[in-house]
Amino acid sequence: MSITVDDTGTRLTLDLWHPNCWAIETTDRVGGGILGHAIYHSPRATDEAVTGMFTAYGDNDAEVQRLLDEVRASPLAGPVHELRERFDGEYGPVPGTVAREFFLEYDPRDMVCPVLLEHGFVHAAPVRIENGREFWQVYFTGNRCDVEEHLDAVREAASAEVSVSRITSAERTPPRNSGSADVLTPAQREVFDLARERGYYQWPRGVSTRELAAAAGLSKSTLLEHLRKAEAKLLDPPE
Repeated sequence: MSITVDDTGTRLTLDLWHPNCWAIETTDRVGGGILGHAIYHSPRATDEAVTGMFTAYGDNDAEVQRLLDEVRASPLAGPVHELRERFDGEYGPVPGTVAREFFLEYDPRDMVCPVLLEHGFVHAAPVRIENGREFWQVYFTGNRCDVEEHLDAVREAASAEVSVSRITSAERTPPRNSGSADVLTPAQREVFDLARERGYYQWPRGVSTRELAAAAGLSKSTLLEHLRKAEAKLLDPPE
């Protein structure tokens, strides 16, 4: 199946749950979160196993260690192979203050990504898994008016719970401050744009930090980290 993303397509952030997912189950039991970067077919891969590249993150070493211990104990996950060296910046911004990358084998039949792709939703950024939920940034390749119909098909095919936490036109240009918005990472730009839209920078504020974090699908500490970095770059952009 060949899919191309039309520049006039639709971008969505999906809040998603589906069964038999080791990452959803482990983050539902303990703190911290997981970023899913890529799936690889290793030379010894079979139809029953694929290898994924992930980052476990949290507020401290103990939280990340508990999360990795839960992953190792999951009957839905294969062996965890931690990387000795972090690839800072290669996979984009990581929430939290502690992060550890790892490879993991698991059953491709437990993946929701092929179902999303089959129905026109193309993966656009690392998948974030926190508090027993997956957060997907995707492009929809069809007409915007058909989004709900295709989401219903995903829900049925994957026995999934799916809600849309944000939807925009892919062609939409984010607000700029003398061109300096170009220096923001995608995550920082999305959080900053949402804060402006919800009145976070108005006086009095139109939304609290807690409400804004909930709308963005982030923890309060992660939201504030993204906002602080975005504000610093916009107020003092690089030469």
